[in-house]
Amino acid sequence: MKHPSSLEFFAYWDRKRGEARAPDRSEIEPCAERELLGAIFVLSYDSAAGYPFRVAGTRVCALLGCDLKHRSFSALFSADTRREIEDIIAVVSEEMLAAVAGITAVSQDGRPAHLELLLLPFNTRAHSPLSLTGLLAPFESDHRQLSDFKLTSWRYIGHQTQKFVPRALRKLAVARGFMVYEGLR
Repeated sequence: MKHPSSLEFFAYWDRKRGEARAPDRSEIEPCAERELLGAIFVLSYDSAAGYPFRVAGTRVCALLGCDLKHRSFSALFSADTRREIEDIIAVVSEEMLAAVAGITAVSQDGRPAHLELLLLPFNTRAHSPLSLTGLLAPFESDHRQLSDFKLTSWRYIGHQTQKFVPRALRKLAVARGFMVYEGLR
């Protein structure tokens, strides 16, 4: 990650998840990261609809020149990289891995723009649709309307290594109170 906003949002998400693979959606408090709200969005995990925006911050909407609610996220990308972004979203949601990507886009006047995309999963809950959150941050400070997004690079951010406890010790940690061991007579 290179953009300070991505680093800050990832650190917040990482604190909230603790030892879990991802935090629950209800654990993310918008007021906690007030400065970043304009760059944050939430997507529905609905491949048939192109992973539509459920919520999008004001800076993200301004970069794209419209309200993004219910609009397809994958449709922002050019046809040659659309399948790649859909695969990345699937890995983030299903494998619960964070992903960071470099993106180039084209402004209305034809100039290129460089952005960083951060995608973060939410923990799955029974009877709730899957969703994920993310942050889109331009590296240039001039805010212009962008289109024709293309992936230039991406990588997944793995889970922290966990200490593995031998099976016998895990059993003892779970067992409480009176235990009966079967043996030979």
